[in-house]
Amino acid sequence: MRIAIDTGGTFTDCVYLNSGAPAVLKVLSTPGDPAQSVLEAIRAITARVGAALQGRPGGALKSECLEVRHGTTIGTNALLERKGARVAFVTTSGFEDTIAIGRQARQDLYNWMARPKPCLVPPELRFGVKERVSAEGEILISPGAQELAELTETVRLRGAESIAISLLFSFANPENEKQVTAALRQGLCVSNLPISISHEILPEFREYERAATVVVNAYLAPKAGGYVHRLESAIENEHGGSLYVMQSSGGIISGKLAASEPVRTVLSGPAGGVIGAHRVAQLAGFENIIGFDMGGTSTDVSLIDSSGPRTTSEARVSEIPISVPMLDIHTVGAGGGSLAWFDRGGILHVGPASAGADPGPICYGRGEQPTVTDANLVLGRLDPELTLAGTVQLDEERTRRFIDRARGPVSSLDEFAAGIIRVAEAEMEKAIRLISVERGHDPREFTLVCFGGAGPLHACSLARALGIPRVSVPAMPGALSALGILMSDVVRDYSRTVMIELTAQDATVNDKLSGLDQMRSFLEPHFAELETKAAAEFHREGLTGVAARFVDLRYAGQGYELNIPFTATMLNDFHAAHRKRYGHADETRSVQAVNVRLRMIARSEQIKFPRSQRGPLKCDQAITKHKKVMFEGEWIQTPILQRDLLVPGNEFAGPAIVHEYSATTVVPPGCTVGVDEYSNLVVKV
Repeated sequence: MRIAIDTGGTFTDCVYLNSGAPAVLKVLSTPGDPAQSVLEAIRAITARVGAALQGRPGGALKSECLEVRHGTTIGTNALLERKGARVAFVTTSGFEDTIAIGRQARQDLYNWMARPKPCLVPPELRFGVKERVSAEGEILISPGAQELAELTETVRLRGAESIAISLLFSFANPENEKQVTAALRQGLCVSNLPISISHEILPEFREYERAATVVVNAYLAPKAGGYVHRLESAIENEHGGSLYVMQSSGGIISGKLAASEPVRTVLSGPAGGVIGAHRVAQLAGFENIIGFDMGGTSTDVSLIDSSGPRTTSEARVSEIPISVPMLDIHTVGAGGGSLAWFDRGGILHVGPASAGADPGPICYGRGEQPTVTDANLVLGRLDPELTLAGTVQLDEERTRRFIDRARGPVSSLDEFAAGIIRVAEAEMEKAIRLISVERGHDPREFTLVCFGGAGPLHACSLARALGIPRVSVPAMPGALSALGILMSDVVRDYSRTVMIELTAQDATVNDKLSGLDQMRSFLEPHFAELETKAAAEFHREGLTGVAARFVDLRYAGQGYELNIPFTATMLNDFHAAHRKRYGHADETRSVQAVNVRLRMIARSEQIKFPRSQRGPLKCDQAITKHKKVMFEGEWIQTPILQRDLLVPGNEFAGPAIVHEYSATTVVPPGCTVGVDEYSNLVVKV
């Protein structure tokens, strides 16, 4: 039995297979200890499935077959809130402060008062070791035994809780880094501090990004790693099952690996949403999509075209570069629980602070500050007679009372609620423009796939503002991230810096062809070594993987590179990708292979989604009542539909509200909706 669990700020979403079909369970998150809601969900699901199997031949639930897949926000929250471990950073002598200096690029170019967030490593915990490896990998100076003994004692005395080691050219030759690691492990064996090592986590050039990535791993290891260990033990002891964790690159890894390398799980939950959106869009026949995932705390947007979900090695989280592969996701602090507030000038803002699960929005019965969810309730888009996730009854009278107190200079309660929605949607619209228009993509060529508990509430309005022609609301939109985790393959990424130049500027066509063959022959041993390592690691876990090869290419002299599949046409593919990204390409310039990348994939068992025959056009059977809902400043009598009662082939026009267990969909006037054979709602905006 396979269960996928995605822990969010407000709800913990679970998807599992019930008689071969995906089923959903949502429970309230427990921010103080997320493991509580996870274990509560597992108990509820195993009890449901066990009860369903009673009386069937061979129907007992086999706990040893339980596989729990988890999308966690522990690492993300620890990084955002700066609540990680006290990290000791060890590097080559003379480079101790690179982790604090960073790059000269300014995040706020015109803000002279901008202050960067404090470095994760305080000055007293930055240490240098006298060693040197050349750029070609030759060992010039090895660290001395006495120096390493003194380093070990100093680290112990200064109260480090975790250690990050990143020597200057360890990606070219890790021998010195191995010596430092061995000395620290031997000297601190009693303390048993977690040690994060650059040649194991990220054997690539660019000392600052590599060091920052390793420091983040060390910063998260005690808290995130400890959480995964505890949860894994609880699942094994209570249910006899195993734990896998979603990583930021869109694949599953074992709980043990996630505990030792938590930097790979920083975008764990949002990554599941991207995979889920891609899979359900493929079924529905949509190739180019923009994923719009709006939850309780934040909104995550991503762009997927015919090449599939995109990964990047240039992500930044909380102003820190993280260079392990991550899906290209842009996040803004606008969610259903985002708080509305006025600044000293009387300007209305929404977010990034959130009510979370505790106390939650006003309408949940405990919060007292207005949120986006409260505004939707006031405007009639959420129904107080219905429950969210089958558990939360919305309190409209309390909501109106508290929002009226907080509306400040705004003339009316309705206008204040509408203003909250407009401000939140402006922030989300800006995020979608950033990943589409600002990167050379025309939104009119895409379908907006909306999910998350709050995504369908705002998707049609955003699509109309951006000129996106269609909105797709998948089945189970409030749990699509968990569904994506359930469907994900087991994936492990490997990389290595190689720095091999391909062609000279004045090379002839034949020279270029021979240069390409030469480059491929130079790269082949590196790929072969990575494949051997990957196959051995997968074999230890009882898995068989298939390798996919990629190479980072750039024109000689450039500072950054593009990731291209390693094929016979990779040069032409690089020129085309460069032209699309930057508007120009130069096929006469030398091309340099910077990094080789290998992705080892073990395919998961595919889920068969139920497919239904088309029914009638009319959907009168799904209309439960009519009520007034505000659209564009006007209260309009609007039908409320129950999504479970809609069947493929049904069509209806806006305005309409579609309610279901995991989300509510708002269809504004002028939109038309059809139900496809996989029960997706397809809205023509």
